[in-house]
Amino acid sequence: MANRWLLRMTVFLALCLGAFGAHGDRQRVGDYVIHYSAIGTRFLAPEVAEEYGIQRSAGLGLVHVSVREHRDDGTTRPASASVKGSVGPLKETPKSLDFRTVRDNGAVYQLATFRLTHDAPMHFTLKVRADRNAAAETVRFVQRFYLER
Repeated sequence: MANRWLLRMTVFLALCLGAFGAHGDRQRVGDYVIHYSAIGTRFLAPEVAEEYGIQRSAGLGLVHVSVREHRDDGTTRPASASVKGSVGPLKETPKSLDFRTVRDNGAVYQLATFRLTHDAPMHFTLKVRADRNAAAETVRFVQRFYLER
């Protein structure tokens, strides 16, 4: 069971954080590190997409956000966070992202899908709040996607 979970998470994170031209990065804020990535859902393995209820499509993208808290002993642990955001091409009104929380064997992350626009920079704005006593942090990034025609 643990090996199956580790394999699923390894495949999922590899796809989200660097394979197939995905944009993946992180931003440190105090004791927290916000990890974020975007990928076309067609690149998800069918088993992974089914496991997480994600539709695989050439015209659909996935945003993945996870937060880790740095501890005094130098280790990190998953942290719950609220995430709101929007995405859209530069000259269009951005559309809201509908994030859902996924908890899987101690891991906590937020997922949202969005419609892709062919060969246009997609502007992402995320508001991530890991510390309830602090304001949400803004994460911005731009990524271009190419659709199969």
